[in-house]
Amino acid sequence: MTELAARADTSVGAALLQRAVELKPTVRSFQDEIEAEQRIPQALVQELKSAGFYRMLVPSKLGGLQVDLLTFLRAVELMAEADASTGWNLANNAVQQVIALSLPDAGVDDILKSSANGPDVIIAGTAVAGGGTASRVEGGYKVTGRWRFGSGCRESQWMLANFDAGPEQIIRFFVPSTETTVIETWDMTGMRGTGSHDWSVVDQFVPDRRTIAERGRLLTNQWSRWPGTLYSMPVHTLIGPHHSSIATGIARSGIDALAELAGAKVPRGRSGLLREQPLVQDSVARAEAILSAGQALRRQVLRDIWETVEAGVPVGQEQLARSRIAASYAVDAARQAMDLVYRAGGTTSNQRMHQLARTWRDLQVVGQAASVAPEWYALAGRVLLGMDPGPRLA
Repeated sequence: MTELAARADTSVGAALLQRAVELKPTVRSFQDEIEAEQRIPQALVQELKSAGFYRMLVPSKLGGLQVDLLTFLRAVELMAEADASTGWNLANNAVQQVIALSLPDAGVDDILKSSANGPDVIIAGTAVAGGGTASRVEGGYKVTGRWRFGSGCRESQWMLANFDAGPEQIIRFFVPSTETTVIETWDMTGMRGTGSHDWSVVDQFVPDRRTIAERGRLLTNQWSRWPGTLYSMPVHTLIGPHHSSIATGIARSGIDALAELAGAKVPRGRSGLLREQPLVQDSVARAEAILSAGQALRRQVLRDIWETVEAGVPVGQEQLARSRIAASYAVDAARQAMDLVYRAGGTTSNQRMHQLARTWRDLQVVGQAASVAPEWYALAGRVLLGMDPGPRLA
């Protein structure tokens, strides 16, 4: 990470990561409230804004931090160690800010410059295709629809969604959160604090300046007009790795939770601490190795792609395939590590409010995300075997 950060702005990235470490106890102190209220509390939102976590990927010319990719992923990972839902919402917000950079200049000004929140603007919603319809009117569209997975909708100022615009074409758009209706549907076993409810609009006017036309139904990089290596990175280095960093952060929190428990718990019927049991010692070591391997692969693959882009060389399809492998594998590694430490915690791991129980639940939900699903292995494997993977890995 140090080598990569040095090619961007080491001081900015290092300061952000230091703030992440310092802020972890504060974020952790909000965990119960976050889960109960299914949102990031405003008091914590203000702390995160002050620390710069809502402007990580915003261009420096717009007042953002414009950190390098690995610094961003590490910051998200650290936040997820403190609270998974906070890490998730920060990661999604950053990606949706980058998507907003694809708008015409007037639309970028609306979202990231003219807004009262400026580069700290919070955007919720989804870039996944489907959910809306629209009719053309003067100066824009009238949109109606209902979309799923509005992570962060309770604290956001803008929502992102899309509607079909013809065969194999969609239009993404941004609408003020105050002009949407949130439908409380997010009742999950874990990641409750993301508040990923459904939301809708009816005959909502969206001006052309807040729309992005996409050929096909997949997200493409239309923000590369912005200067800097970050904005020339392929979509597959951002989508997938961002969610995998949440998974590895959760698993780290789980390993730490077992270590803390093992140094204090005397299992019933035993005379020594839990940490004195060889099975627990073995589980911690294996979990550490498995998690570290997943993190190392992701870091290596993304550094290689960053350096390729920085050198002005086209990124090959095999590199894209390895990026998706690294993202899905990091999640698999996190789940394997979490299973080891959860089992080693004994019946304490079943206590609903214990950190081992919370991290296990959260990780199962993150692991089900389409961005890091096991199906990416098969698509990547086709590339490694010299076959056409299809449009999803273009």
